[in-house]
Amino acid sequence: MVTTLKPRGFSRVSERAAKRYSTDLSDQEWQIIRPLLPPHPTGRGRKREVDEREILNAIFYQIHNGCIWSDLPKDLPAWQTVYKYFRRWQRQGVWQQIHDQLRRKVRVSVGRQANASAGSIDSQSVKTTGKKGEVYGFDGGKLIKGRKRFILVDTLGLLICVVVIDANCSEQRGGAIVVHEMDAQQAAALQLIWVDQGYQGENFARVVEQLCGAKVEVVKRSEAGFVVLPKRWIVERTFGWLNQNRRLSKDYELLPEMSEAMIQGAMIRLMLKRLGQQQG
Repeated sequence: MVTTLKPRGFSRVSERAAKRYSTDLSDQEWQIIRPLLPPHPTGRGRKREVDEREILNAIFYQIHNGCIWSDLPKDLPAWQTVYKYFRRWQRQGVWQQIHDQLRRKVRVSVGRQANASAGSIDSQSVKTTGKKGEVYGFDGGKLIKGRKRFILVDTLGLLICVVVIDANCSEQRGGAIVVHEMDAQQAAALQLIWVDQGYQGENFARVVEQLCGAKVEVVKRSEAGFVVLPKRWIVERTFGWLNQNRRLSKDYELLPEMSEAMIQGAMIRLMLKRLGQQQG
């Protein structure tokens, strides 16, 4: 039996170069996100041996393909390590920070201001795999047991903020929560929010104005059947982008904050692809 020795410096990345997963980071994309990752701890402790690029590759693979953590391909890092990083970065707010910085980069790259002045709110009811902790309910309108995803997006369809809550949450309550949760820098820039008729009423408009100073404009449906509504199609397209990721076809997470991190991860991958293509 002949044993082939691997040259020194041989890594998992080079080993997989001949056969990459579609979700793997390109060199350009890795160079974009690398400076946004938390710095390595300094001190006398053991040096970090984990390849963070491969950690990200594994996370993006899991979000897009929807497998359970323990079924990650064996040529990726151990699933326990991948999950540990995903959870740690969620707790530390790293996913949120990376997401917001990339959104501003994408906007500037197409000639927009870093922070949006207009946006749109909508919700999506999704099933869960059984009852998921305390954040669980029944959407009587959509007849779905599970949770609701409230998203606020800019005019490019990029995510500004996401909140995952019980499915019986009203549109106006969820809309107010997602406005409240966006970062202060973006809130100060926002001037106008488009909503559908589920958010109409003076109370919601007053709450939004108190939270961020933005005006609310209701886009009403003028005829029966399916109609592409002005401005409103943008947020629907964002849900379409999210639905391309199998992990988001349902809400598989026990904790809603993990669900939010999954959504942010999906949008991070989309924005990295756009920025990478511009640099390529």
